[in-house]
Amino acid sequence: MARFKNRKRNFSVKTTNKKPKTVDHITGDKIPKSFVFSREKLPASLRQLQMDLRKLMLPHTALKLREKRRNNLKDFLNVAGPMGVTHFLMLSKTSTSPQLRVARTPQGPTLSFKILEYSLVADIAKSQLRPRCPPDLFKNSPLIVLSGFGTGEQHMKLTTIMFQNIFPVIDINTVKLSSCQRIVLLNYDKEKKLIDFRHYSIRLQPVGVSRRIRKFVQTHQVPNLSNLRDMSDFIAKAGYGSESEGDDEAAMVNLPTDIGRINKASTKSAVRLQEIGPRMTLQLVKIEEGLCSGGVIFQEYGNNGGAAKQDGVETENKQESKEDEDEDEDEEEVEEEEQEMEE
Repeated sequence: MARFKNRKRNFSVKTTNKKPKTVDHITGDKIPKSFVFSREKLPASLRQLQMDLRKLMLPHTALKLREKRRNNLKDFLNVAGPMGVTHFLMLSKTSTSPQLRVARTPQGPTLSFKILEYSLVADIAKSQLRPRCPPDLFKNSPLIVLSGFGTGEQHMKLTTIMFQNIFPVIDINTVKLSSCQRIVLLNYDKEKKLIDFRHYSIRLQPVGVSRRIRKFVQTHQVPNLSNLRDMSDFIAKAGYGSESEGDDEAAMVNLPTDIGRINKASTKSAVRLQEIGPRMTLQLVKIEEGLCSGGVIFQEYGNNGGAAKQDGVETENKQESKEDEDEDEDEEEVEEEEQEMEE
């Protein structure tokens, strides 16, 4: 009988300890990272808004962050330090309206906004004829554009600095145009004292090229030519653009490098913005010096009462009552464990 040799196979496992990227290798600046969470139970629509905000803050955020009922602000701070988290975005619900707090860790300041109106990503996609969300859209951080914030007031300066530092800084000399795929637009209405929050995707289209030809170049799918006499009919019938995509000289750029298969260098391309959400209408209510604490730098409704102050008192009372309940539960568990040990 033939003998089979038992050959020992040596398996080598490569261990790669990938540390999270904290500093931009080009600019040398610290990359801002964020946590988006809530400190209380939210209704279904606000939970979805929380997930939409996490997706908006990609890739430098915790998309699958799990918070428990017992977690308090100190728990998030203890985790934020080793992970390099620089900002907290906290959602809450009061008796009048939902609120959004944007805080700088670990020492503040904290900006409190009242969410007057909001639309989810799913709502905006349903309202569009051709919603667009490619899989690689969230690989890079969005650009940020602030409009109308130059009022000269102190609280608006703090708001401008906070939103500017919540996303990574770009270097216009070294940035790759292919990485600029999203943009966050914040528009401040001085008369109404409201901030319009919008999130768009950026795409380039070559000027003078029809939609059918663009689709053919991008997908390489053979078109149906059974109803046409020759290829010239396909090109002539395609037309140039559509009524909703008229060529505007102000929205045309000359590309320095090739982007994709159809946008070539030294050719004119039209810049298109398509909203992907979420959409919010915010009102700045209060600015605190510390992290959800400390002196009040700005308050919309003044020091003598007001809706904002009542909302803040309600949320603080709810949080304190919940923390007391958690402490009582912990004490009961400790007492039960001591009784079991004595038995």
